[in-house]
Order: sequence, then structure tokens, then C-alpha cells
Amino acid sequence: MAILEIKNLKKSFGKTEVLKDISFSMEKGEAVSIIGSSGSGKTTFLRCINFLEKADSGTILLNGNEIFNGENKHTMSSADIRKNQLNFGFVFQQFNLFPQYNVLENVTLAPRLLAKERPDFKTNKKAIYKEIEENALSLLEKAGLKEKINNYPCQLSGGQQQRVAIVRALALNPEIMLFDEPTSALDPELTNEVLNIIKDLVDKDMTMIIVTHEMNFAKNVSDRVVFMDDGYIVEEGSPDEIFTNPKSERLKEFLSNTKV
Repeated sequence: MAILEIKNLKKSFGKTEVLKDISFSMEKGEAVSIIGSSGSGKTTFLRCINFLEKADSGTILLNGNEIFNGENKHTMSSADIRKNQLNFGFVFQQFNLFPQYNVLENVTLAPRLLAKERPDFKTNKKAIYKEIEENALSLLEKAGLKEKINNYPCQLSGGQQQRVAIVRALALNPEIMLFDEPTSALDPELTNEVLNIIKDLVDKDMTMIIVTHEMNFAKNVSDRVVFMDDGYIVEEGSPDEIFTNPKSERLKEFLSNTKV
């Protein structure tokens, strides 16, 4: 059974159709890269999966359970949206770290807030917070950030900030990681340090969707590559199929204008 299944997803902003009819599925442990020109709907697709945007129609199933149905006219409560979002770790283009908190605080903030909803929180508060901090420190060490835990975002390089953002998402132990062009805001010399972190997650069979303009990364790391154009999934397949033997004229044209 697919871990994530999306059927006939559509999304418009005013009269502009951004997602026109998206159906997609993926297996647990699969790394899928989404490529395509700017404006093809890639980011909106991720944001609909993570409920940062509400799709107009279609369905989303996680582990066979329906978490969104566009036919349901009942407005989802903020609690329902938050519960669904916790299944996904979202890494933004622009890091989105809290500037007033240091690295460790950025990583532990959300887990500490969620811990307050646990029925045993009042009696085990100290132990729960200790476990959260130990997990955060372990993740930060693996990301090469152990010496930066007391630094603030303004004291970090762009690559370090993005690594903190990845750790922050991982700290919630999500089912699926979503990366929205995670290197687009970085200088070229900092790109590899972030891509190496993502590659390490791929090697550990983390389930993830990566919207990327790094064609070589998509080619060498992904289990599957999806090409989006004008709000549709036009073609998908293994990296060899997509980059070596593309079938659609749209994909051929895109690749001819893109450095691979």
C-alpha cells in the first residue's frame, strides 16, 4: 500500500488554475524529485500536501487513511489541520527560522509546544523536556551543528541555517519530508552541504519529496523523478528514463534548456 496517495488534486488562485488535475502516489522509503519550470505548480503541490494551502478538490490519503477530501464541505478545524501537518516535515526555500531563538531553541520549540498536549505532561514535564532536548542535540550533531546550538540565525551561514531548518523538521519525526527547492536561496559553494544532508536521509530510506532545480542531484539521488508543467504531471519515471529517454516534447524542451 502506498504511504501517500493523491487523486485528482486541483487548486486555483482566483481565475488562475495552478494545479489542474494531479494524481500521484509514493511508497514508504521512496525519494521523489519534482522538476519543472517556475510556475509549473511544484511549490503549490507541496503546500497543498502539507495543508499550507487548501486544495479546491481531490483527495489525499496517508497510509490508506483519507486526510483530505475536497467534496467535504465541512471546514477543517485548526486542530485538524495541525494534526495532519504533523505527518509532514516541511523545509522552506528561505529557512524560516525564528530570529529571536538560538539554534537549539528553534529545533525544540515545536516539540515542546506539542508535549503540552500529552496527558502525562504535568507529571512528567521534566523528563519529557529532557528527552526532547536530547533528541534535538543528537540530530544537530549528525548535521554537523553541535558547536552552533547557542548561535542565533543571524550568526549562521545560509547553509547552516538550512541545515537547522532540516533538523527542526526532523525533530517532529514526520512520516514524509517535503523540501521546497532547499538550495535555491544558497550561494553555490553552500549548496553541497545541504544536498549532502538530504542525500544522507535518502541513504537512510527517509520518505521524501524534493522540489528541486538541481538536476544532477535529482538524477543521482532520486528513486523517481516527476516532471510538472502548466499544472499537470506530464511525465514520471526513474532518473534514467527521465533524463536519458524522455518521452514528452515538453520534457525534452525543458531538459534542453536546463543544465543536467
